Amino acid sequence: MLTGAAIRGLGDSRSPPRATVLELLFDIVYVFVLARLAGRVADDLTIVRHALLSEAGQTVLFFAAMWMIWSLNALMASTYDPRRTDIQVVLLATMFGTLVLAVTLPQAFGQRGVIFACAYVLIQVGRPLYLTWALRGHPMREVSARVLSWHAVSAVLWIGGGISGGLGRGVFWTIALAIEVVGAATNWPAFGVAGARRSAWVGVSYVHLAERYNQFFMIALAEVVLEAGITISFPGFSTLRTITLVAAFVAVVAFWRIYFYHLSPGRDTVASSAGDGMQLSRWASFSLLLIVGGIICTAVGFGQVIENPDPPIDWALVVIIFGGPVLFLIGRTYLEQLSPNGPRCRVLLLGALAMVVAAPPMVFLPPVAAVVTAGLILAAIAISDGFGHRRGPGTNPPL
Repeated sequence: MLTGAAIRGLGDSRSPPRATVLELLFDIVYVFVLARLAGRVADDLTIVRHALLSEAGQTVLFFAAMWMIWSLNALMASTYDPRRTDIQVVLLATMFGTLVLAVTLPQAFGQRGVIFACAYVLIQVGRPLYLTWALRGHPMREVSARVLSWHAVSAVLWIGGGISGGLGRGVFWTIALAIEVVGAATNWPAFGVAGARRSAWVGVSYVHLAERYNQFFMIALAEVVLEAGITISFPGFSTLRTITLVAAFVAVVAFWRIYFYHLSPGRDTVASSAGDGMQLSRWASFSLLLIVGGIICTAVGFGQVIENPDPPIDWALVVIIFGGPVLFLIGRTYLEQLSPNGPRCRVLLLGALAMVVAAPPMVFLPPVAAVVTAGLILAAIAISDGFGHRRGPGTNPPL
């Protein structure tokens, strides 16, 4: 049992600058989650084209839902001390619930829909419900109550969709997720709950939250290596597969270089005001959604070419190979909004445009030409960006 003193002290606790080991343990589940999502994207490429949009829509819905869970937990651990026993219990409970979601994900639109919906609701309602109770008498309680009110509304639709099945399930779940996304984007406006003072967000640690985003990015980046490595292991090396593997490695290095070293505000300039931690959460959460989604698409695209490098190439695979980097580049550019008065750089947007222009002719070329072209464009972007923005010798810069 938690002591009353421990509960009363939650609102006054502060997150440490560095992420804890438990938070890294929490991310282990997301290695499995990302693999599941990558598997769904690969399956989407093999189905008949008249069902492609609906299947892809389901994959996007699952990805956004799982991301909402991760981002809200990262925000909680960056606001309150994750070394506290009660916060650790919340993280571990969420970790197990996320594992259940990942296990049920392949059949969430089938016979396991109710299990998926119930597990998701327990996570998303249980977290703010506990915080609202534990923070009574503290200004941050108002924030948790607002989050709880939004998730309570969406919970009805999640459960309703799980029960209804069929087309109704997709409609209910899409509306439920849209409610949560709108709530996060608008800072959870009150549903009959008093608005929290801006000073209540002072405790959000920018440094801790930025490190959590950086760590999750590296986990997502490993999906490219994992997908390419596993796919090439069984058939073994051939000329075309080796070329694709090299292109995948080049893409991984380019993603890393662009993400960490592209022009962005330094830690000292960004974290100078009290609200920067919350601002980072609002901007970076949606940016990382695009970035990680783009990396997953890239991993699947390169893996598919390694598995079947012989012509012809399907147009949907071309979209995945080039659309993944485009999502990544747009998401990384969006992070520049963290500094409203800072300089802007168009090299990433120009690179995204180059990807869009280069994609259509690839339908008439061998699959290996598509991955090589995408890898070369990413490398060119990273090199030109490196010459334009010299960040110094640091190897682990902040967002």
